[in-house]
Amino acid sequence: MTPTRSVPAPVAIGGAVAIGVMTAIQARINGVLGVRLGDGIVAGLVSFSVGTLVLAAIVAALPSGRAGMARLVRGLRARRIPPWMLLGGACGALTVSTQGLTAGLLGVSLFTVGVVAGQTTHGLVLDRIGFGPAGVVAVTMGRVAGATLALIAVAVSLSGDVLTTAPLWMLVLPFTAGVGIAWQQAANGRLAQRVASPMAATMTSFVAGTVVLALAAAVSVRVGGAPDPLPAEPWLYLGGMLGVAYIFLGAFLVAHTGVLLLGLGSVLGQLVTAVVIDMLWPTEAAPAPWQIVTMVVIAAASVLVALARPRR
Repeated sequence: MTPTRSVPAPVAIGGAVAIGVMTAIQARINGVLGVRLGDGIVAGLVSFSVGTLVLAAIVAALPSGRAGMARLVRGLRARRIPPWMLLGGACGALTVSTQGLTAGLLGVSLFTVGVVAGQTTHGLVLDRIGFGPAGVVAVTMGRVAGATLALIAVAVSLSGDVLTTAPLWMLVLPFTAGVGIAWQQAANGRLAQRVASPMAATMTSFVAGTVVLALAAAVSVRVGGAPDPLPAEPWLYLGGMLGVAYIFLGAFLVAHTGVLLLGLGSVLGQLVTAVVIDMLWPTEAAPAPWQIVTMVVIAAASVLVALARPRR
C-alpha cells in the first residue's frame, strides 16, 4: 500500500526527532522511578498504567477516538485484523521495563546508544522486507550509511572506561529494547493504517503493554519481594504521558518515513536530549565529554545521509 504524501519530509523528520526527545526524557524519569521503587519492572507498570488511563480518557472524550476503536472491534470480529498487529504494546512494555532497570544507573546517554544499535539495524531489516506500513523500502546506500554511522556512534560510546563502570549486560538490554521499538513502530503503523486511526492503535498498544507488564510485575514481586512505596513527586509519573505522545506520533509518521528513517530521526532527538540531561544530571557511568560530542555529530550525520527519498 502506498502511503499518503500529505506530510512533507522535513515535517516528518522533525516529528521523528520530537519522538526521540520524549523518549530520552521518559528514559530518565522511568529510570529514577525504578531506582526509587527498587524494581524496574514495577516502575514500567506504573508508567504504562498512567499512560493507559490518560489515553482512555482522551479516546472516550473524542468522537474520532471512539470511531477508531469501533472500527478496531469490527475488524477483529471480521478477522480482518491479524492478532500480531495488537502486540506492539508488548515491545513497549520491554522498553519501559528496560528504562526502569538500567537508565537510572547507566545515564540516558549510554542507555540511548544501546537502543540506537537495536533500532537502526532492525529498522533496516523491517523496511527491506516490507513489514512497515510504507511497504518495501529500497536499501539505498544512504540508508545503509545512516545505519552504519549510527552504529559507529555506539562504538564510540563503548570506548574508554565505560565498560569498567557499567556491565555489558546493561547495554544488551537497551539493544533489545531498540529492536522492540522498531518492531513496535512498524506494527502500530500497520494497525493505524488498517483502522484509519493512530489513536486506536496507540490505545491498543497501551492496553497490551499494561497487561504484559502486570504479569511481569507479579512475577518480579513474587521473586524479589514488594517494591518500595510510591514516591510523592508528581514528575515521576509523567513518563506514561510522554509515551502516549510519542507512540501516537510514531504510529502516524511511520507510513511517511519508513521504519528506519523514523528510527534515525528519533535517534538524533534521543542522543541530543540524552547529552543535555546527563550534563545537567550526570550518573557514574556517563560518557566522557569527547565521547558525547562525537556521538552527537555522528548521529546527526547518520540522519542527513539517509534523508534521500528511497526508490520503491
